Parts: sequence; structure tokens; C-alpha cells
Amino acid sequence: MTSGHPLPQDREPALTIAEVAQRTGLSHDTLRYYEKAGLIERVGRTTGNQRRYDAADLAWLEFLLRLRETGMSIADMQHFARLRAEGNVSVAARLAMLREHRAELADRIRALRRNARALDDKIDHYERLLDEQPGTEDPK
Repeated sequence: MTSGHPLPQDREPALTIAEVAQRTGLSHDTLRYYEKAGLIERVGRTTGNQRRYDAADLAWLEFLLRLRETGMSIADMQHFARLRAEGNVSVAARLAMLREHRAELADRIRALRRNARALDDKIDHYERLLDEQPGTEDPK
């Protein structure tokens, strides 16, 4: 992650908040909120104080999106981000968090599959009922 200091001139091209919003699907307000909430470190700034995101910022945002899409709470995401900011000393704690989250996700996936099977069974049931009703035969 970049610090909140102006970006050196020799750095890789940095992305504006609009470009990051377009790439991630996050709004400008959400990106600012993520920074304020501590989910992302203060991103680099131009001399005009405009945010500039680098490749590492974008990769981290994309990972945060995966965490969010898999149901991790904002509070847990913040905890994970704080651990990440500690560096290698927190690798074991981050690994434990991700393993626990993955296990919870696996449980939800199993439940969703059970629910999908129940829906499929009900759809099959109603399709059979329609097939059995007079006047619903397929004219050939």
C-alpha cells in the first residue's frame, strides 16, 4: 500500500479514484469510506492532494471485494486489515481468520446447494402437475 505522501515522479502510473471505481465497481464514496474506516491505508496523493491508487492498492481492494462478496462483515474486514498492516508478525492470525471464514463459506455453500435441490424438486413437481392437466399437452 502506498502511504498518504505524494507519489514520486518515477513510480508506475497511478489510478485516479474514478478509474478505480470503474475497475472495481465501487463508488467514489465507498472508496473514501473504505479509507476512512481503515479497510485501506491512506492512498498516495498528487501534489494537488488527489488520490492515486497503485497496483498494490487495487489488488488489496479486489481482495476486500472477495471478502465482502463471501459475507465477511465490515468489522471482520477491518480487523483483517489491521492485522495486515502489522506485517508478517500477524500472518498466523490472518491465516486463522481466513480459514474460519472459508469454513463458514463452505457451510453456506452446502446450505445453498440443499436449498437449490429443494427448489429443483418443487419445480419438477409443478412441471409434472402441469403435464398431467388436460389441455396443457404440447401440440406436435
